Amino acid sequence: MSEPRSQAGRQRRRLTATEVDLERIRQRALLVGTGTGAHSQEEAEAGLDELALLADTAGADTVEAVLQRRRTPDPATYIGKGKAEELRDLAHTLDVDVVIVDDELTPAQQRNLEHLFKVDVVDRVALILDIFAQHATSQDGAVQVELAQLRYRLPRLRGRGTELSQQGGGIGTRGPGETQLEVDRRRLLRRIQRLERDLKDLGATRATQRKARRRRAIPTVALVGYTNAGKSTLLNRLTDAGVLVENQLFSTLDPTTRRLRLPGGETVLLSDTVGFVRRLPHQLVDAFRSTLEEVVDADLLLHVVDVGAPDAEARIAAVETVLREIDADEVPVLYVWNKADLVDPEIVEESLRAHDSVAVSAATGTGIDDLLHAIADRLRARARIVECFVPYDRADVLAALHRAGEVLVEVHDDDGTRVRARLSDRDAGQFAEFTRG
Repeated sequence: MSEPRSQAGRQRRRLTATEVDLERIRQRALLVGTGTGAHSQEEAEAGLDELALLADTAGADTVEAVLQRRRTPDPATYIGKGKAEELRDLAHTLDVDVVIVDDELTPAQQRNLEHLFKVDVVDRVALILDIFAQHATSQDGAVQVELAQLRYRLPRLRGRGTELSQQGGGIGTRGPGETQLEVDRRRLLRRIQRLERDLKDLGATRATQRKARRRRAIPTVALVGYTNAGKSTLLNRLTDAGVLVENQLFSTLDPTTRRLRLPGGETVLLSDTVGFVRRLPHQLVDAFRSTLEEVVDADLLLHVVDVGAPDAEARIAAVETVLREIDADEVPVLYVWNKADLVDPEIVEESLRAHDSVAVSAATGTGIDDLLHAIADRLRARARIVECFVPYDRADVLAALHRAGEVLVEVHDDDGTRVRARLSDRDAGQFAEFTRG
């Protein structure tokens, strides 16, 4: 009897390995681009190209991409009944596993399309949420992504009507009871409330950390930009942070902060943030708002742009849209044209003329010195020069001045040290009792 059990055990192990291999098989996807309203043909095609990149990142291979032009979305199927039937036949012919639509579908539109296609139908929001779920590694990121997913799924809950219900309309059927749909909705709401509490606690922890940094009077610089623009590569180049770098959209989600020494001796905190895309789902913006407060509280934003991107200006506009949503549009910005080694120098020069910016290659290190000096100049421009007198018995104050800003002149006399330093308004207040004039 022992031999068959052993063989069965080996068979179970082989099946488990097979199941793991099957899970790694990439899905076959039919992409449906949607050019509606005022979107130009170029914008619609660029959106479809980006959708293919998103699908690849999520683990799907594009077998066909179709662009549908409409004045307004169809309320029932989004793409119209005739086009939906045409795509149903195409999906069946190509044997696709999933149809991905480049816009947010209403629950009814998604349900109608799935009923027609007989395969999964995923909209742009669900696709991006799925990618975020794959790449969230920290507790903070996992909570934020799950919260965004549940908020997205809540209005899309589907039940089997009243067949699971104890409620009815006749004698003997009235009384307590609820449908399975109501049970699922209540469970989701409880989970959402729990995640919101967890996120609030995590946000309080981050706020305490930010207050501690402000007390230490260290300026903060945040990297922002379109996904895959090279922010993490730039962070690694500047600080040796060791952040994961992949040629994929949203390869890193969790913010990373490192110290950066500027040419004048000042120390700043440099933070990497999640990349943005066009029409970033509002569920994600809301869920990641506490993380993005690092951007709101920064003294300077480095807006990293792929200088070789054919739609660079559109990507800049997409990032600026998100910055406005999180109330960070008033933070000073320095544009950083990255990947300058991969394009014609004339394109780089044209980009530099279009914005107050610096051109770099985070991969090779070209232009990094210019970037460091530009960061220092921008931060100094926001500072003011103060003159202080520090008694000799307050060496701690003199050391704090060196840490907080840039000491321009230091003269020793009989009673103490006269110092002229460049400090931010926030830092200058800490040395008010030693300030002259």
